[in-house]
Amino acid sequence: MSGGVETGRYPQDGADVARVTAEGAAWLASAGTYPRSTLTLWEERPAAPVVLPCGSVFDVVSVPAIFGRRMLDRLWDEGAGSGPVAVYRGRMLLFASPGTAHRLPTLLEWEEWGSPGRTGAVPPLLCHGAGDAVTVPAVLQTGGDSALEGGTRGSGEAGGSTPDAPGVARIGSRWLVAPDTRRPWLPGPEVLLWAAVRAARASASATVRVSIFPPPDQGAKVYDVSRRR
Repeated sequence: MSGGVETGRYPQDGADVARVTAEGAAWLASAGTYPRSTLTLWEERPAAPVVLPCGSVFDVVSVPAIFGRRMLDRLWDEGAGSGPVAVYRGRMLLFASPGTAHRLPTLLEWEEWGSPGRTGAVPPLLCHGAGDAVTVPAVLQTGGDSALEGGTRGSGEAGGSTPDAPGVARIGSRWLVAPDTRRPWLPGPEVLLWAAVRAARASASATVRVSIFPPPDQGAKVYDVSRRR
């Protein structure tokens, strides 16, 4: 899996990209003040989401789900790939390198891609960095296996939790691209700006209005019929 981490091209690896490994869980936990306590919690309750601080190990860029999907398409098909990606309450959480939350809004403003009313503008992005915290999905795997147990503990041994448990369904959080190493590749602000701009352009092209009338003849004379008696 090392090739996927270095390039960020997780989907091309042919692996289960939604599976959190023990190394990935350790990386997530390292963002908190008490990593060992977080790991212990996940060992006992692998279906429990956890709130982790941003700014030191990772930043998080929260994007509307549909626009985030378009960004991922660009990152995976044309760009450098992505780091870990999660879905939480209808938004996509893109894990990025520390400092991205501060830099990305500045780049968008400089390029004027966030200008209100602009055709194809990038929708508002919620950038979480130093001083912020985000809720990350649980490490519970499909079938009820805990990443911290290497798939040896079933959901019944973890208190009866399953992927369809009420606590998981209500929160609506899951991993699209789960962390699988202690040092995952994370995109920076320039990479995410590139993906956001291309996603915005694609969105604008897809929503171009189609008129039933032919385009106007630029050389034709225009008459003001409002003055006709």
